[in-house]
Amino acid sequence: MLGRIAPAPAASLSAAACAHCGAPLAAGQARFCCAGCEGAHALVAGLGLDAFYRRRDAAASCGALRPAAEPPATDFAPLARAGRDGSHSLELMVAGLTCGACVWLVEQALAAEPEVLRARASLSARRLTVAWRGPAERANDYAALLARLGFRVAPWSPACLRATEDEEGRALVRALGVAAFGAMNVMLVSVAVWVGWDMGEATRAAMHWLAALIGLPVIAVAGLPFYRSAAAALRAGRANMDLAISIGVLATAAMSLSEAIRNGPYTWFDGATALLALLLAGRVLDRAARRKARQAVAELLALQEGGVTLLGEDGAARTVPVERVRPGDRLLVASGERLRLDGTLEGGAEEALLDTSAITGESLPRRFAPGAALPAGAVNMGAPFRLRVTAAAADGSLAAMARLLERAEQAKSRFVSVADRAARLYVPVALGVALGTFLGWWGGVGVPWQEALVPAVAALIITCPCALAIAVPAVQVVAVGALFRRGILVASPTALERLATADHAVLDKTGTLTEGRPVLLPDPARDPASLRAAAALAHASRHPLARALVQACPDAPAAEGVREIPGAGLARGAERLGSAAFCGVAGAPEEGMALYYRAGSDAPAVAFRFADRVREDAPAAVAALHRLGLSTELLSGDGGKAVARVARACGVGAWTAHATPQAKAARIEALRAEGRRPLMVGDGINDAAALALAHVSASPGDGTDLAQTASDLVLRGEGLAALPAAIATARRAQRIARQNIAFSLAYNVVAVPAAVAGLATPLIAAAVMASSSLAVILNALRAGREPPPWTR
Repeated sequence: MLGRIAPAPAASLSAAACAHCGAPLAAGQARFCCAGCEGAHALVAGLGLDAFYRRRDAAASCGALRPAAEPPATDFAPLARAGRDGSHSLELMVAGLTCGACVWLVEQALAAEPEVLRARASLSARRLTVAWRGPAERANDYAALLARLGFRVAPWSPACLRATEDEEGRALVRALGVAAFGAMNVMLVSVAVWVGWDMGEATRAAMHWLAALIGLPVIAVAGLPFYRSAAAALRAGRANMDLAISIGVLATAAMSLSEAIRNGPYTWFDGATALLALLLAGRVLDRAARRKARQAVAELLALQEGGVTLLGEDGAARTVPVERVRPGDRLLVASGERLRLDGTLEGGAEEALLDTSAITGESLPRRFAPGAALPAGAVNMGAPFRLRVTAAAADGSLAAMARLLERAEQAKSRFVSVADRAARLYVPVALGVALGTFLGWWGGVGVPWQEALVPAVAALIITCPCALAIAVPAVQVVAVGALFRRGILVASPTALERLATADHAVLDKTGTLTEGRPVLLPDPARDPASLRAAAALAHASRHPLARALVQACPDAPAAEGVREIPGAGLARGAERLGSAAFCGVAGAPEEGMALYYRAGSDAPAVAFRFADRVREDAPAAVAALHRLGLSTELLSGDGGKAVARVARACGVGAWTAHATPQAKAARIEALRAEGRRPLMVGDGINDAAALALAHVSASPGDGTDLAQTASDLVLRGEGLAALPAAIATARRAQRIARQNIAFSLAYNVVAVPAAVAGLATPLIAAAVMASSSLAVILNALRAGREPPPWTR
């Protein structure tokens, strides 16, 4: 039997909520809404995991965990993968993982089982990997355990990641729609009162109650994301910005309702609804930005989706899903097919020619000898060959890169913004001032509570963190807009803060410092007729060097009767164009950026040498990075000679060649462990893990979709030259943001005493608060100024 049952501890939720799932209790229910929740609560206690409830209460977005009445109907045993040591492993899609507390509970509950070797859950992917010693049938027991705790499980696949529900995101969009609709309509009703038109008391009362009829439901519904976050913060014994926003909105609504009841001169339903609409718009944009890393994982795993050609023991070929392939199986890889699994080239076969640009960043295809390891994600550009699989899809190199991306997303989500750090001190002080004002007038002076509420709300409005709440966002909006006009897309809400503190730039070579496509080097001794004849043959191939040869002589007509020998070259009669060995050139230097042409068996061979041209703006951009105080280094999957040449041309002192995606990610982690804040710039799939792990990252506009979705900035306009300007803009934006925060705090020192003394009505308080917000916005406009000329 799974788990150990013990008496349940006291519930951490209120008496009106279920102690396990948090659902409201009906009449006659003491602690649990159903027998399933009571059993789940006892199971958590029996496993010694009572801390889950404290962690759950401290989380801002933990959902309800309603235990399933029946165990899962799916038989998970056939899906378990057998290990070499008799162990088994299983990957599940877990619905209900909404916060770190849920992840902790799932991992700890499974780890408590004596046979479990490891259990790892990913919050972003909703994926659970569990390994155990014992029979495959234990998979059903573990799935049943999760169902008893309130999690729904299903077999995991890459398609599951793209279909993961984002209930929090949809709730924010719904709340934004409600708030925007309500704010516009309340404003229409309130404008007549605010402009001071001559109206009788009955008309004014009707306007107040119409505004209340629209505003109160909007405030109740649209403010739920803030109210839930504030309640969670209170349960955790801390204050956050949402707590101040919630109290400010609710107090404004209460004050407005009080004024409507006594037909006072003004109500403030319009301000409360408008504030909710603006803040929710920011939350929706933030949520959209945090989805980008999950999209990057999905796109990476999509490289493995589909079928492969499995060879049986009798040599018969059949197409099977990639998930059914196990280590040791033999696959047939057709010409032009992408390798979906890691493996080795079977002995006895000819060399394999693979395009590994998506994996290693190398600009030219590589040759692999029999027995060599072949990476998943590469494309076969030569003849068909047989592959011996060395790792299943879930254990291969692409899956490892996906796990790096997931880990990086969770690490970046812990970055605390400047505004949140300021709110830790500011919010308790603001709330204390408002409460003290109310108690002082009500208990100390002895005025009725309604009259005491006026200066208290005025103090709360004046100290309302509106200026603080927009201090950083306003600067970011201006800075992001200025960067957008320069062709720089900012994809992360905290990208500018991290970019401003970067101190070391790690640069990819191919496609970042270079153009990513080979060009023919000039040779005065070469016969132009040979170039024309070679280009005529090259029309028949899609090889990058052949394409570069055609581009160098575009007027050469395409030759007929040309046949391509995969991995060797092109032939037409006695003519040859290809590698040195194919053209019979003995003693040729080993260089991947060269083609040879021979018009006949007795004709001399003509060499065509190529280079990946350095971007025109790369040396100036690297020099500007140095002037900004950033050290630089070059990481590339290409060979040493090519990497050294580009490093010298661009002024980069340190470089590393033959860097695999894992090596790039490891280098970024090593830099961060040293206390550095690396800026990673790359354009390929092989750079995605390093881009996600970096302190901040950027990708050129012509980079792969995966690299761009893993990056914080996309340099679409001026290319690499825009990066130093972006850093200068980010640093200026952070200085202005801190100025705004300091101003919003200083303004309160002046305005709060007037509100506490009752000298400022809520109307005056609103005007003062608006003026402070206006000053913050005007200062924020300075963030859009052009950066210094030497950064461009």
